[in-house]
Amino acid sequence: MATRGLMRLCCFLSGVLLLSFIIPSALAEERFYEFVVKETVVKRLCQTNKIITVNGQFPGPTIEVNSGDTLVIRAVNMAQYNVTLHWHGLRQLRNGWADGPEFVTQCPIRPGSSYTYRYTTEGQEGTLWWHAHSSWLRATVHGALIIHPKRGLPYPFPKPAKEFPVLLAEWWRRDPISVIRQSMITGAPPNISDAILINGQPGDFLPCSSQETSIIPVVAGETNLLRIMNAAMNSELFVSLAGHKMTVVAADAQYTKPFDTNVVLIGPGQTTDVLVTANAAPGRYYLTARVYASAQGVPFDNTTATAIFQYKNAPGCAETGFSGPQGRPRPSGHPGRAGPAPMLPYMPANNDTNAATIFSNSIRSPGPVKVPGPVTQEVFTTIGFGLFNCRPGPFCQGPNNTRFGASMNNVSFQLPNTVSLLQAHYHRIPGVFTEDFPAFPPVIFDFTSQNVPRALWQPVKGTRLYRVKFGAVVQIVFQDTGIFAAEEHPMHIHGYHFYVLATGFGNYNPRRDEAKFNMVDPPSRNTIGVPVGGWAVVRFKADNPGVWLVHCHIDAHLTGGLAMALVVEDGKAELESTVPPPLDLPICGL
Repeated sequence: MATRGLMRLCCFLSGVLLLSFIIPSALAEERFYEFVVKETVVKRLCQTNKIITVNGQFPGPTIEVNSGDTLVIRAVNMAQYNVTLHWHGLRQLRNGWADGPEFVTQCPIRPGSSYTYRYTTEGQEGTLWWHAHSSWLRATVHGALIIHPKRGLPYPFPKPAKEFPVLLAEWWRRDPISVIRQSMITGAPPNISDAILINGQPGDFLPCSSQETSIIPVVAGETNLLRIMNAAMNSELFVSLAGHKMTVVAADAQYTKPFDTNVVLIGPGQTTDVLVTANAAPGRYYLTARVYASAQGVPFDNTTATAIFQYKNAPGCAETGFSGPQGRPRPSGHPGRAGPAPMLPYMPANNDTNAATIFSNSIRSPGPVKVPGPVTQEVFTTIGFGLFNCRPGPFCQGPNNTRFGASMNNVSFQLPNTVSLLQAHYHRIPGVFTEDFPAFPPVIFDFTSQNVPRALWQPVKGTRLYRVKFGAVVQIVFQDTGIFAAEEHPMHIHGYHFYVLATGFGNYNPRRDEAKFNMVDPPSRNTIGVPVGGWAVVRFKADNPGVWLVHCHIDAHLTGGLAMALVVEDGKAELESTVPPPLDLPICGL
């Protein structure tokens, strides 16, 4: 009897153990979306515009999943432009085919064609976003991508009463595609935007806009989560909220050590999650967004976008619901617009680099982390502007009769147009790219000087990639330059999160600056703001094979050539190589 009982107990425990492996995978779901890219008529700043949207929505649909879910998104292109879609911050392990940058991991989806993106969200949770990665379509083709914890698992902080996406963007009175096309023809930098947007609206300070200002409804005493995303094309932004502290709890879908702040700095491509407790006097409070203009003498959008943080049953205020990104509940009509004037927050000056630095340096991982090491491959790359000499005339209207450009290590990145870089790598197609991106600057000079010799201002165009061995520990030093103008650059690495070991001003000096490395709790990011006239050091393990774009997320700089790509080799094990391309992968030139 004892033996039989022991056998039953063993069978029971084996069953429990088996269920512990089966249940998590059974709880994961497959989510299907259809994204129809098409022209849509909208009205902003007193005029009607035709813009490119997804499903006729601006901002685009919000995707919400749980960690571990599989997303299947059929993109149908009914617009007049080529398009691709990028899922910003998702690692796309071994699956660069779903990453999306045009001519890097895929050829574009031609008008009238479709492509299905399929990927899992395993091991990631938090606030990300998606956007077009073709020309300047992402100005209006973008939306939130929210990954909740696995079903049944909590946040690492008290569950908020409500969650609100706060999607920041820029608006042009002209078609953004015509703006960048004009720049590419003339050689001059593209025109600045006409307004900053919060959840698709400029807010109370811009003409013909106050009746559409985004409302965030709150209840006194409750704590809510604001998921802030910067989808702006060319602007880093300061975000402030009147009368309330914001507690940062995550950045780039990575949890952080919580800290309180009055101001959030967020670069294009970045996300920041903040908890806000509604503990002020019931009323109306402005949430504002304005440009952080780090470059001296460079034009910028000087408008201020507003949304309203509005208490339920506040004196003089009507009932209202959340009016935010499409795909979330919206009120009928526009209740709540009338009422007492909202309180304005403290807003840093547009050039307040000190405020930007204090915020950025406050972000840390929640606890000690294991930083990869020792370093086996190192890249030191300059990032900045350049000017191409040309014959004076209509195609040479950049500064001092030149054409505006940008580069990394003096290489101004050029995309292929006959096949994607990943296809060329996977199928070993010759002649598409070279693997000679320089690991160090070809000329050493005083990088951040305001008087860099003009002989160093002209970069060289090329499609030059850098090869990385699978499993290598890669350290990249991003060094800003003073060529034309120093500026903070939000550098994004596709396919990876990385640890930010240190940032600083001036020229990076390893003998001096390695002592500043945070090897205990450095933040994990997918996009890092390299300080104006300064540097940043990041590190990661190359465990994701494929071709991965590295670029400035200011699109005026990306278009100018401020990019390169990593070719990460396959590993030796079965699950260490790039998966085969899907059958419906778009074909170039057809």
